[in-house]
Parts: sequence; structure tokens; C-alpha cells
Amino acid sequence: MNTLQTILPHSSIDVELPSLPELGCDLLHTTPGQRVVALARPFIGVAAFFVAAHLEWWFVTPLILFLTFIAVVTVTHDVVHNSLGLNRKQTDVALFLLGAILFESGHAYRATHSQHHSVFPDLDDPEGEPARMSFWRAVIHGPLFLPILWLWAIRRSRGSDRLWLVIEAVWCIAGVVGAGLFWPVVPAFSLYVLLAVIGSWVYPLLTVHLPHRHYGDSPLNQTHTLRGVVIPKLFLELTYHLEHHLYPQVPSHNLPELSRRLEPAFHRFGVKPVRVP
Repeated sequence: MNTLQTILPHSSIDVELPSLPELGCDLLHTTPGQRVVALARPFIGVAAFFVAAHLEWWFVTPLILFLTFIAVVTVTHDVVHNSLGLNRKQTDVALFLLGAILFESGHAYRATHSQHHSVFPDLDDPEGEPARMSFWRAVIHGPLFLPILWLWAIRRSRGSDRLWLVIEAVWCIAGVVGAGLFWPVVPAFSLYVLLAVIGSWVYPLLTVHLPHRHYGDSPLNQTHTLRGVVIPKLFLELTYHLEHHLYPQVPSHNLPELSRRLEPAFHRFGVKPVRVP
């Protein structure tokens, strides 16, 4: 059995769940095809956005960017947890490129997300702070969220990580300034940057507050899991948030199977997944 006190050291309650070997180490497997699809999805989304803009299908561009957000968040999540089989150099490049797509810092996310998994729900967790906020405060916190994460990461970074953080900040600022300057010349690019920046404001609400709200003192009630046919597929399995927190090394494409194998344990401990379409 696996005592989750060793996974979540700041939990006040020990919960014994099956170890990963007991559940099946095949859950850690990522095929080359799955890796390529995961890494290519965001760039396909960007290409689709500009194709739609070229065709003047402006009405569909917000939907395309929404799907691109999901693709970026999912694959960056896997890269941060080293579950796609990338080496260190490949990881650094992937974090930069994936963050650059949405004018964010992939390396800041790695720093703060690792902290989130290590200490939540303790206070030294800038990523987890919206879980302690009200709904509307989490909404208002949106424009401040990513800058706060970047500042937290830069204060604690050294060497190459700090250099990556500076490069990513320069890229983000240049993108926003460029979008303002070149609006009359390249309106599609300016619209893309505008939607990307505004879209990032929902992170505190959708990725932290809602998954973690009303968290308890056990690893089994510090976040939620959503089950369904459409919504989990649409969000590329990010809705299996409890399973991810319990076994963060499992890649997103294997979370549905992990969830299925955890059913007996969840039933034993009274965990009730939220049902969605």
C-alpha cells in the first residue's frame, strides 16, 4: 500500500492507497505517437487561429484559442511532471515554446506548480492561493496571477532557470507591445495577443479555485475529480484533478485509466466523483 503522507507531506491525515506499482506501472507509459500529438496540438491550434483569421472567420477565433489554451495547459502540465519522456534540454525548450504560444512563462509555471504539489494547502503556495479566495475574488485576481507567479519564481531561481525566466518575460512584454504597435498592420496578431492575455485571467478561477474549493485536511478531499463522457475529453483529461494530485507522475492521457483502477479505493474511502456530461 502507498501512504499518501509521503506524497503530500503537509497533509495532516495519512491515507493508504495502492502504490503505483500495484496499480500498474504501464500508467507511466507514453508512446512516441502520444508525445508527438501532445506537443504538436498547441501549434496546430495557433495555425488554425491564423488560418481562420485569414479567411476572416473572426467568430470562430475565440473558440480556437480556447481549445489551444486547453492543449497548452495539458501538455505543459505533463512536461512539468516529466511524464512525456523529455530530457532536460528538451524540457527547457518545450517549456519556453509552450509558454511563448500564450505569452506566459513555462519556467515560472514549473517552479510554482512543483511548490503547489509539495505544500498545498500551506500558505507558501502562490499557485494555490486562489483556492482560499471567494469566487469573485478569484475572478478579480486574474490579471495579477501570472505576474505574481513569475515574481515568486524569479526570487527563488538561479543560473539557467533565472535566464529562462528573464527571456520569457522579455518575450511576453515584446508580444504585448508589438500587438499594440502593429494593430493597423497585422490585426490578426494583435487580436491573438489580446485574447491570449485576457484568456489567462481565468486561470485562478478555473485551474485553482474551482478544482480546490472547500478543500479539506485529507489528500482525498483537497481537490475534486469530474467524470463524464464529453467534458473530460474536451478538457483533455484535466478534470481528473484528484487522481493527478495523488499520482502526479502519471501523464494526462492515462488519467482516465488511473481513475478506473482507483474506483475500489475511492469507494472504500467514500470519495464521490462529480458527474458531468
